[in-house]
Amino acid sequence: MDDFKGRLTKDGIRIHDSDGFAGMHRAGQLAARILDEMAPLVFPGQTTAAIDEAIERMVEEAGATSATIGYRGYKHASCISVNHVVCHGIPGPKVLKDGDILNIDVTVIVDGWFGDTSRMYVAGKLGRKAERLIRVTHDALFKGIEAVRPGNTFGDIGHAIQSFVEGHRMSVVRDFCGHGLGQVFHAPPNVLHYGRPGTGPVLEEGMFFTIEPMVNLGRPETKVLADDWTAVTRDKSLSAQFEHSIGVTATGCEIFTLSPAGRFHPTWG
Repeated sequence: MDDFKGRLTKDGIRIHDSDGFAGMHRAGQLAARILDEMAPLVFPGQTTAAIDEAIERMVEEAGATSATIGYRGYKHASCISVNHVVCHGIPGPKVLKDGDILNIDVTVIVDGWFGDTSRMYVAGKLGRKAERLIRVTHDALFKGIEAVRPGNTFGDIGHAIQSFVEGHRMSVVRDFCGHGLGQVFHAPPNVLHYGRPGTGPVLEEGMFFTIEPMVNLGRPETKVLADDWTAVTRDKSLSAQFEHSIGVTATGCEIFTLSPAGRFHPTWG
């Protein structure tokens, strides 16, 4: 239930208090811990359905709720996007092959607060092009996070990501973006991963949102398949994504979804 009692900015962005930070930390840490536990389950021969079943089981065992099951008719506890799938890949009987890269995206609800995060994994041996794509995408997320502090703008975040990615001769997806969250799954603002410095709403302490850049080895254009969920690169190039949920603090930001085990990047081992 959405019982938000804080104030709204002129752009309709919610400003939260210290209780909100505590709630988001609890939700974010559960989501991150679940993704930590998925690392051993990603291997050649595994199905994406088996990974999703493990996620659903962990959410239930934690006494939490999956935000995605039942959301606009969606039936799974995660989105799992393999290779040229940009986002919103539906778990199913697909068998992972050696060298496949995949994004696993999980959102949980803990005491009414939403923890939303995703990260990349590899089944088997990571190829050189895929490794470079994953590294650039990971680093682009943190370039965006570095731009988060009161007085900066959302355009500063997008510009930091876009300039870094394009500097490595890759492209930023325009068709999907980050979003505000808290006691709701999606709220203002839209957090674009491209943009011009000094544009867009000004960041204020107490804002909660995701930053989740999707980066393609080829061109940025995407298309959504007939299932109305799965988004793929139009040119079939590889795509990668990392996502954190963050809150703006007085001096910068708190990342709610940091990996407890330090496994946020697939080459952690």
